[in-house]
Amino acid sequence: MVNVLVIDDHPLVTGGISVMLQNRQDIAVSGSAQTAREALSLLEKNSYDIILLDISLPDMDGLSLCREIRKQDKTIKIIGLTSTNETGIITQLLREGANGFLLKNMDRTELLEAVFQTLKGKIYLSKAANEKVLEQFVSIDNSISQPPLLTRREKEILQLLNEGYTGPQIAQKLFLSPYTIETHRKNLMQKLNATNSRLLLKLARQNKLIE
Repeated sequence: MVNVLVIDDHPLVTGGISVMLQNRQDIAVSGSAQTAREALSLLEKNSYDIILLDISLPDMDGLSLCREIRKQDKTIKIIGLTSTNETGIITQLLREGANGFLLKNMDRTELLEAVFQTLKGKIYLSKAANEKVLEQFVSIDNSISQPPLLTRREKEILQLLNEGYTGPQIAQKLFLSPYTIETHRKNLMQKLNATNSRLLLKLARQNKLIE
C-alpha cells in the first residue's frame, strides 16, 4: 500500500484527492495536514511514501517546508501542488528536492501517473506545465537566484516594516505577539540573506517584493 500525506489548507483539495483514490487498493490518503507545523508533527509519528504539498500554506511557504522535510528524509517522494503554472516556482521547488509538480485541476489519471512515476525515481511535471521547465532546471546557472517565496503573513509584515512600523507596533496592529513578529522578521532575513532590517528592506526592493 502506498501511503499518501496531503498537505493543503483547503479541505476541498484533500477531499478531492481522497475521492480520486477511494477505489484503489494499492494507494490511499492516510494522512492530511492544513499547516506546516501539523505536517511536521505527523511526519515525526508516521511513515508515508508520497507527500502532496501545497506551495502556499498559512504558516510556512511550501518551498521552505519541502526543504525542511528533505533535511529529515531523503527518500520520501514530494510532489508540489499549485493553482498556477509558474515556471519560477516549479524551478525553485525542484531545487529544494521535490520529485514532481501538479496543478490542482489535475484529473485522476494524471495524479496516479505522477505518484507512480515518482515512486520509480523519476521527476514528474504536470502536463499543463511548460515542457521546457525541466530543461531550464537542468541547465540554469546557479548564480541566478529566484526571488524568495514569502507567506502571506511575511509579505504583510515586510510591507509594514517598509512603512516604518516597529516590531511592537506591527504586533499590536496584527494582534500578534512581539515574539511572533520577531520570528517572522528573522525568517525574512534568512530568506533574503540579510543581516539587518535595513538590508532586508533594500534586498526586498531589489527583488520587487515591496515598492
